[in-house]
Amino acid sequence: MTGSDKTLKLALVGCGGIAQAHWRGIQEIATRAQVTAIVETDAGRRGDMAGRTGARAFATLDEALRDGDFDAVDIMLPHDLHEETALKAFAAGKHVLLEKPLAHDLASAERILAAGKALTGQVFMVAEQAQYWMDVVKARELIDAGAIGAVLNAKACFYDRLTPEAPGAPPPWRYSLAKAGGGLTIDGGAHWIRPLRMMLGEVDEVIGVTGRHVPRMEGESWSQSILRFRSGVTAIFDAMNVAAPFAPYDLFRVTGDAGELVITGGRDAALKLFNAASPHGETIMEATPTKRDSYGAEIRDFCDAVLDGTTPAAPAEYALGEMRTALALYASVRSGRWEKVWA
Repeated sequence: MTGSDKTLKLALVGCGGIAQAHWRGIQEIATRAQVTAIVETDAGRRGDMAGRTGARAFATLDEALRDGDFDAVDIMLPHDLHEETALKAFAAGKHVLLEKPLAHDLASAERILAAGKALTGQVFMVAEQAQYWMDVVKARELIDAGAIGAVLNAKACFYDRLTPEAPGAPPPWRYSLAKAGGGLTIDGGAHWIRPLRMMLGEVDEVIGVTGRHVPRMEGESWSQSILRFRSGVTAIFDAMNVAAPFAPYDLFRVTGDAGELVITGGRDAALKLFNAASPHGETIMEATPTKRDSYGAEIRDFCDAVLDGTTPAAPAEYALGEMRTALALYASVRSGRWEKVWA
């Protein structure tokens, strides 16, 4: 059997919204993954995903580990369940792909990482699809090539459209501080903090404000922050849950002393370069496909690491950066001062 012919038997643990994106990515891109088990406590979601995948369904991970046939798990659960589930999978000898953030608090995240470092012969990877946004990868290449000169500052904007709640339904688990560990910034905001780190380097300190305009959400539903990187470059980061119509906006803007890189949002999303050679802007690549395909790309990277022994695009511990940046923002809200990310 050649390397390309090998397949990875995978259990999907949790069948909420993100599982649908992972399954699509497996079908379209990560084709060496073979879903052989579904783990989900909700009977309706469990049956639906089992029907889609043809995999055997289990109500608990314990049952799946006892009776299922798989070599790896893709954990897509509320953040407070990450540690228990990952450690159980580690102990059973399974390879682990864990959705970001690592956990609901820093102590739990560090215990997971410590257990992952102690593994021999098992792959542990954190799923952060923004690592595979090729427009961001290309933007970093252009920065390194001097296309915009010396970087001065940057801006990032994350608008997350709210899903309407069914009348009488309990609040989503993401609305719970105990389960999520925070609000929008630690969760969806990670997908914007990672690209900023990829393009600008490591974050040193943060100052900002947060607010709540979603009634049942315990954590912040919007935040505005300034991130200062170790290089001295600063970035403004806006994150907001939105339900009302909103205007077009740029996802990222990186400004140098010789030009700018812009990643636009919406239907016509693209990476554009503005400099002396292209004063009206040159479209480098369309951005929308890179976002959609990133789920499959991360799972393919995981499969390659397990089956071929390749090194993932980012080590698991790199995911601490997004989490620590969000936690530093929360500390800044309490203190009213700049807060160190890696203190």
